[in-house]
Amino acid sequence: MTQTANHAHPTDNEGGKMGMWIFLFTELFLFGGLFLVYAVFRAKYSDDFHKAAYELDALIGTLNTVILLVSSMTVAMSITAIQKGSKKLAIKLLLTTIFLAIVFMVNKYFEWHHKFDIKVYPGSEVLQNLERGELLFFGLYYMMTGLHALHVIIGMILLVICIFKIKSGHIISNRYLLLENSGLYWHLVDLIWIFLFPLLYLLT
Repeated sequence: MTQTANHAHPTDNEGGKMGMWIFLFTELFLFGGLFLVYAVFRAKYSDDFHKAAYELDALIGTLNTVILLVSSMTVAMSITAIQKGSKKLAIKLLLTTIFLAIVFMVNKYFEWHHKFDIKVYPGSEVLQNLERGELLFFGLYYMMTGLHALHVIIGMILLVICIFKIKSGHIISNRYLLLENSGLYWHLVDLIWIFLFPLLYLLT
């Protein structure tokens, strides 16, 4: 019985990892489709896209990029920490990751709040009166950054669950699949933003 249990554990881990990778690929297809739509419309309405992109704050975009890159590092370090049996360090690193995610969301809030202040938001009269290309740009901007923000929130929830699992002893040095998969999900969040940032903020 013991031998069966010991052999089942790595098999479960492999199945769990494979399931997570399949899920991540579906997410990449989702955003890949949006990136393709963006590329097509950008080619068709190049001047309007250039004009609309100037309304975005490249400084905030750069800051958020740095924040997510650092957060990917801290979540990876938390996995290493739990592998070495350092529960306290793993929790501290996860808390740091969550803090950085909150800072990212606060920055995104202020960026969106500015757009709402100048009446450039979905359904607004100002937005409806813009050129078609500008309208498409902001529509894609809100869709892609909003969907990404949702992924950030989901990632934060997963990391909070991991913290409680570590505290309760369900995640330990030789059983950390949930933390590893949550880390993979967080790296996906970072990867998506690395593509969003230059598309929206730098290609002006």
